[in-house]
Amino acid sequence: MDTAAARSRLEAMLADLDRSIAILKGEHPERDASAADAGAGLCDSDRVEAALESLQRHRKGVDAALARLDEGTYGQCVGCGKDVPEGRLEARPDAARCVTCQTKHDRAMR
Repeated sequence: MDTAAARSRLEAMLADLDRSIAILKGEHPERDASAADAGAGLCDSDRVEAALESLQRHRKGVDAALARLDEGTYGQCVGCGKDVPEGRLEARPDAARCVTCQTKHDRAMR
């Protein structure tokens, strides 16, 4: 596994996420609408909040992957310690778990 390439991809992902977060925060003014507009604005505001939460969660995952690179544990499953398949890391450079452990994790989160 090419850790320099992984770092480059993760840093690019981080920059993209930061730009997206900044854009959404700029489009999310404080609620200052009249009572008539409040209902329409609430739905849009909720969508923006959900998108921000998702982006921030993804950013934390990318930060964690960069930390694993620094620690020398990048590419090892945080669940079982086995190697995460390179194909998975190609598709998701921020992947923290092998497919088996990710499936278990997702089921536990339901």
